[in-house]
Amino acid sequence: QVQVVESGGGLVQAGESLRLSCRASGLNDDDHNMGWFRQVPGKEREAVSCINWSGHNTYYADSVKGRFTISRDNAKNTISLQMNSLKPDDTAMYYCAVEKRSYYTSGRDYCPTDAYWGQGTQVTVSS
Repeated sequence: QVQVVESGGGLVQAGESLRLSCRASGLNDDDHNMGWFRQVPGKEREAVSCINWSGHNTYYADSVKGRFTISRDNAKNTISLQMNSLKPDDTAMYYCAVEKRSYYTSGRDYCPTDAYWGQGTQVTVSS
């Protein structure tokens, strides 16, 4: 059974940093695209940053480019999201997603499309 567990959310002030981590267990291999999505009440979930199975290709939403950095440790099926210069607009529930199929990329953003999902971790940025 695949499990996806996020950690690292919290409450910070604008301009501060947070680091989110996500670990996937129960996979047969470590070659799955992974990514971070976020959602606020009343809005659709949006892709924030994704990384392909090799770690060589990444995607960032325009709103986070230059502030967020995604990385992965394939040996541990873990990805991290370093979030700097946080803004109140970054406040959301952040979810980690793992593509179910290994070596599969459906679009140029490398984001999982048929995914295992974590429970989410809340990020709140106060002004």
